[in-house]
Amino acid sequence: MSEKQQHTPVLVVGAGLAGLSTALFLSWHEVPCVVVERHRGMSPHPRARGINPRAMELMRAVGLEQDVRATESARALAGNSGVLAAQSLAGHQLGALHEQYFMDVRTDLSALSPTGWCLCHQDEFEPVIRRRAEQLGAHFEYFTELESFEQTTDGVTARLRDRDSGAVRTVTADYLVAADGPNSPVRRALGIGFEGPGTTGHFLNIHFEADLAEQLGDRRFIMCYTFNDTVCGALMPLDNSRRWLLHVVFDPAAEDPASFGEERCRELVRAAAGVPELEVKVLGVIPWEAAGRTATAFASGRVFLVGDAAHVMPPSGAFGSNTGVQDAHNLAWKMAAVLRGEAGPGLLDSYDPERRPVCAATVEQAVLRSKDRPRLAEKEPAPANPAIHADTEIWFGWQYRSAAVLHGTDEAPAEGVWNADPHGLPGTRAPHVVLTREGQEISALDLFTRTPVLLAGPDGEAWEKAAQAAAGRAGLTLEVLRLGGSALGDASGAWGPAYGVGADGAVLVRPDGVVAWRSPASKDDPEAVLDDVLKALLAR
Repeated sequence: MSEKQQHTPVLVVGAGLAGLSTALFLSWHEVPCVVVERHRGMSPHPRARGINPRAMELMRAVGLEQDVRATESARALAGNSGVLAAQSLAGHQLGALHEQYFMDVRTDLSALSPTGWCLCHQDEFEPVIRRRAEQLGAHFEYFTELESFEQTTDGVTARLRDRDSGAVRTVTADYLVAADGPNSPVRRALGIGFEGPGTTGHFLNIHFEADLAEQLGDRRFIMCYTFNDTVCGALMPLDNSRRWLLHVVFDPAAEDPASFGEERCRELVRAAAGVPELEVKVLGVIPWEAAGRTATAFASGRVFLVGDAAHVMPPSGAFGSNTGVQDAHNLAWKMAAVLRGEAGPGLLDSYDPERRPVCAATVEQAVLRSKDRPRLAEKEPAPANPAIHADTEIWFGWQYRSAAVLHGTDEAPAEGVWNADPHGLPGTRAPHVVLTREGQEISALDLFTRTPVLLAGPDGEAWEKAAQAAAGRAGLTLEVLRLGGSALGDASGAWGPAYGVGADGAVLVRPDGVVAWRSPASKDDPEAVLDDVLKALLAR
């Protein structure tokens, strides 16, 4: 970064998946940002690989869905599904995950979403995000460490150190986003704690190559838990042939991760595969902790936490990294609106009350799932814990409560975080409905990308005109659309029931696809109503 670029609207610390997503969504909203990462580059280790349907909706919103699906791993694993348990890959199968809460990648979600699961390794997913973020103007600096920071009511001053030269320089920013992992130095510097169940297990990720085509056969699973006297772990195919990951359970109180040398890792792989003489090439070994923790605050002044800096959870359910992507998406449009002057600074106060309860509840669901997995090895497993909510609720059924969500006097949000059937209730994700726009089929979700959208019913001409006038007075970019016209068709008539409004009703949807307000029917003086709605929504 040159001397002329020593100020940036947003400084992002950490270039893992959450930091990269923050840069992507900020740059999508035309907010310049600088991302600093203490490592030399992106990790070559596959790590997480399940991009859930909600995260894929967000990739779709920024035009990246097909890029992600075109990656090598996504193409190789497009037909994989199911979670198994066996003595070993070549041994006796003990069971499979068939619980009602579990939505396999082959589950038909077409009634709920325009997209679905994608099995893409993190080391391929991250470069896709980074490339698009750079194309949109984000700036990345690797092997650069945040040494310290101070904040005032006007901004943040950060000291950055080049880890090659040791040179230190000062950068100012309007906001700082901490995406610096579970041991976040930024979070600790702010004095923000972690709370929750804590550690649930310790594992080693063994990335290896071996020819297991014969043992795999025609099976195409997502994961196979292995239970035998030598290894308790989980095998995951990376290409359904030679490349694999093995998660191995170990006790750090009894064993140092450094004691797992190449030969020992080979023996663990052989035990999990059930092939004693298997030729194994170990590509990498990474120890990691599975835990359930949520930060006690997601923001402090002008500093915001996303991803693992804000929450950590076991991998069961594949919620962790996907939740970080959603953090970034929620935060980016709010920062953009404030920096453009369209919203007051108070809009950013909604980040913590919206994301923290949802993330804490998601952590709880991931922990419950991790405790449920050992039942797969039992001959007659007991029923699943009834506290486990269906995957579709975790993906699509969360609800926000904040000043950026406006409920009418005749309706209130349901209790708790999860709502299995929200029907367009303010604070919930806007429902997927198939519409037509200029003759082309789209999802209603495709309408919600960069700006707020006012959707009026077929008889909602008054709302349509009032919204245009109110947006003009507010100096706000607001897309106004009415169902049933030539521009936006609803041949099935599904939109109104899905969104909980009548033909003369209207809905206001935020840029992140969250319903902010709705009126089931027409109202007197719609311009005055919308003046108040926009003022409240944008903290003006």
